[in-house]
Amino acid sequence: MKPINIKDKHTLFSKQWHPHRIATVDNMQVILAKIQGEFVWHSHDNEDELFQVIKGTLYMQFRDRTEVVKEGEFIVVPKGVEHNPSTKNGEEVHLLLFEKLDTAHTGNVEHERTQTQYPEL
Repeated sequence: MKPINIKDKHTLFSKQWHPHRIATVDNMQVILAKIQGEFVWHSHDNEDELFQVIKGTLYMQFRDRTEVVKEGEFIVVPKGVEHNPSTKNGEEVHLLLFEKLDTAHTGNVEHERTQTQYPEL
């Protein structure tokens, strides 16, 4: 039980679109990620996801709109809602995610960016 500095933890990795687990809360995981560009359209049938922007601006695309999530803000994507996180103009965005331990990285979609193991920091 020690404080975790999110910004310091982000300095420990550089690979984009590769989540890293920094904590577990009951059956939930706290994940850090760095992203740049566009991810992949996907949904999670049984899990909500929380995305908090630590650095930069996240563009959360939905089929009917795009929500802009700025530094210090977060967005919750409800289960079953198709979404595609992205960034613009080459900006690298640092995120904190909160989701169930068994949440599949890209839902039911298999993609070259799909990760099945999240290293712990």
